[in-house]
Amino acid sequence: MKTVYDFTVKDRQGNEVNLSEYQGKVLLIVNTATGCGFTPHYEPLEAMYKEFRDKGFEILDFPCNQFANQAPGTDDEIHDFCTIKFGTEFPQFAKINVNGEDADPLFAYIATEKPFEGFGKGLKFAALKKFSDMNNKTFGDKAYIKWNFTKFLVDREGNVISRFEPTVDMEEVRAAVASELEK
Repeated sequence: MKTVYDFTVKDRQGNEVNLSEYQGKVLLIVNTATGCGFTPHYEPLEAMYKEFRDKGFEILDFPCNQFANQAPGTDDEIHDFCTIKFGTEFPQFAKINVNGEDADPLFAYIATEKPFEGFGKGLKFAALKKFSDMNNKTFGDKAYIKWNFTKFLVDREGNVISRFEPTVDMEEVRAAVASELEK
């Protein structure tokens, strides 16, 4: 059975990293952007990382510029922004595509394991869905991720167990991580 440990990604310097290096840890895999309305998610993500990293938790940050060009800049510029503005210490990888023919295989896999189920209810969520649908129409059936800051929770065996859209309250994400770490 395939798990996230079967994938290799590139770090910010372009070196290959086999995700089996994270075996036995609870992971939160996130596609991010520095110029998005959800960019403030970096703050609770970093707080969660500081709280749980000594308990076997890692956040894997993958910048992506496919959503309204909200992650411009080089990998180093993005990293500098995140460390200066939010004090992030969790691993940040090379900028990738999460949708389309050039989608990173890891994201195609995790999004297939936990497909999109909606942004929620209400006017704000409907507006994001409309914007997301317009943005993603060029990707057709390969529009795996609907917007920046989609988060995937992975158990210690490398299985994708939950998907959190950017509209999910970060406290709900934190509670799910805490619960998984207690297992």
